[in-house]
Amino acid sequence: MLGKFRIDRRAFLRGLGGAMVALPRLEIMAASQPQVPMRMVCVGTSFGFVPDLFFPSQTGSDYVVPKLLEPLARHQQNFTIFSQLDHGAEAIGGHSGVHAYLSGIRSKNAKGFQEGNITLDQKAAEFVGAATRYSSMQFSSGSSAGNQLSWTNAGVAIPPIQDLRILYSLLFQNQELGEVDILKRAYREEKSILDLVKIDADRLMKRVGKKDQEKLDQYFTSVRELEKRLIQSEAWLDRSKPKVGYKLPKGVDEMDFVDRVPIYYDLITLALQTDSTRVITFEISDIGGNSGGFPITKGYHQLTHHGKVESYIDELSVIERYHTNQFARFLDQLAAVEEPGGKTLLDSTMALLGSGMGNASSHSNKDLPLLLAGGGFRHGQHIRYEKDKSRGIHTPASNLFVSMLQRFGAEVDRFNLSTGSLTGLDIA
Repeated sequence: MLGKFRIDRRAFLRGLGGAMVALPRLEIMAASQPQVPMRMVCVGTSFGFVPDLFFPSQTGSDYVVPKLLEPLARHQQNFTIFSQLDHGAEAIGGHSGVHAYLSGIRSKNAKGFQEGNITLDQKAAEFVGAATRYSSMQFSSGSSAGNQLSWTNAGVAIPPIQDLRILYSLLFQNQELGEVDILKRAYREEKSILDLVKIDADRLMKRVGKKDQEKLDQYFTSVRELEKRLIQSEAWLDRSKPKVGYKLPKGVDEMDFVDRVPIYYDLITLALQTDSTRVITFEISDIGGNSGGFPITKGYHQLTHHGKVESYIDELSVIERYHTNQFARFLDQLAAVEEPGGKTLLDSTMALLGSGMGNASSHSNKDLPLLLAGGGFRHGQHIRYEKDKSRGIHTPASNLFVSMLQRFGAEVDRFNLSTGSLTGLDIA
């Protein structure tokens, strides 16, 4: 019986006096392999996808890949498409409902729910804690005012980082010793300020009415969240950041949208590979100036309100197919990174592509476009869930999030509006 004793293969070789002997891979050696962590990446577009071009007509594994998903065809066995999932009435609101994509609850309705409108990524980040330099990271390709993907349980939107140079610096550039000391002092001072604020606020709580107490309680929660982030960041200040051979091109943040987006995905892959973080959201909103570098004649937002005009849909498809093409390239990258145990980074990364907008042309937040790749699930299918308002039949999109959180390792059986885990999505 092997028991709990483990042996390192290189140590075994050194014990043989340095002799170059090829040993067979034994169970006791396999047991010493580092455990591969699960990761989660959530990509969200602010304007969704044209439903007729995103959802297959057929269900099951023998579906014909629709036009917008053709760039992903080579990964068909590595992802699942879900249709007729959404967040119900709690996320209705057109563009102002998009930010409920990963929570199921609009921020203005968060008060009545136990965990507010905390998003899927932040729930996963709670499970990660201080195991990585960043418990989560938020990327954005452009302006994201009003449509942030990540929200804390205090109802606070976490602003994403758009500047690629800043992202690269956060991940891979070490501070000078003097800068580290300045940061440490700043963290200490910030925590002292938070302590003082809490003392003053505690006194105030005793003198205000119930409504103001609720507002202050939300504020305290935000303060505690900020303090947790400060403490975690300070703990990593003395640890060197990973070295990578990847370099940003000159003028990267002045590039057109079409040239910048692949670089965001490159940094996401490297962030996961170096275990700098295990939870990332990537928000794709506007495409910026110069038509984003696309051969289009109208603005992105204008095109989404196509009213079924064929010329509008044709131009919109150029942008939306670009999104799926870049996501396919991202899956290529994940699949190319080998991890212990003969697995790849794709096997240990749940990559979600979707939106809080179901049909931008009609401002609908129903029937959200949702595609999940990787993560060790049994994929290769299109699952359409029954939906009948008259009979009260509706599967919340949050059920998918429960399944993802469970796969991530969190011991949860509910998430916001969920009714359980998602049927039909099984582990391979």
